Amino acid sequence: MEDKHRWISIPFSSMYFVTILGNCTIIFIICTERSLHKPMFLLLCMLALTDLGMSTTTIPKVLCIFWCGSGHISASACLAQMFFIHAFCMMESTVLLAMAFDRYVAICHPLRYATILTDTIIARIGVVAMVRGSMLMLPCPFLIGRLSFCQSHVIPHTYCEHMAVVKLACGDTRPNRVYGLTAALLVIGVDLFCIGLSYVFIARAVLRLSSREARSKALGTCGSHVCVILISYTPALFSFFTHRFGHHVPLHIHILLANVYLLFPPALNPMVYGVKTKEIRERVVRVFQRGQGTGVKVSE
Repeated sequence: MEDKHRWISIPFSSMYFVTILGNCTIIFIICTERSLHKPMFLLLCMLALTDLGMSTTTIPKVLCIFWCGSGHISASACLAQMFFIHAFCMMESTVLLAMAFDRYVAICHPLRYATILTDTIIARIGVVAMVRGSMLMLPCPFLIGRLSFCQSHVIPHTYCEHMAVVKLACGDTRPNRVYGLTAALLVIGVDLFCIGLSYVFIARAVLRLSSREARSKALGTCGSHVCVILISYTPALFSFFTHRFGHHVPLHIHILLANVYLLFPPALNPMVYGVKTKEIRERVVRVFQRGQGTGVKVSE
């Protein structure tokens, strides 16, 4: 579809612009407003940083393909792109798990919230997210580096996705497949199980509340996080299972899912929190009002 690349680039560039604008706005507001230096918002800031990293490792090169026909990438650059894409995805999953724990403590142990989720704990969560994502992905470039590519060197994707590169190899790719599946299960499987478990405890605590208004308020604090979980994990799981078990799924569906997996969550996450979180919404309105108030009046 090379003749349609200019048209295809429009949604890609639009989503990337929305990603940069939305996540940078979230980061700016949280960093400049001291009243938002709380665990929930600091974790949201981490989520915005991982979203920016994940999309920036992919979309600029994709736009170069669409706009300039630059469809070549060196082997080292491909391995580096693969490492950062999947490392940032794992970091994001860790942050989403931490946000679920934050909601669990806020609803199930509200009196201990400030003593459990201290600034030190939040900083350690950020370090754990970076180390976990980096260490789990570190062996993958070396495992791929040992493979021989004697046939096609054309990756049927807009970026260097792990399984797309592995499928081009001629030798024994079982170690790569096993390691990729293990790493995915250790991240997506474990994190989703723990997130689901936390929401079981949250639901049980909410149902014990006597007031209908209190139940509604408690569930409302989890609404944005649940939306972000659905946005982030649904395309990731579809892409993951399609690559490994969807042998009869058409190739264009594989590519579509792989792009949705990296395009939509970074662009939609700040919108969800901007709309559903009152503090973020009020700060955004205040920033725009302040910007309009600095205009210069001109008279004839």
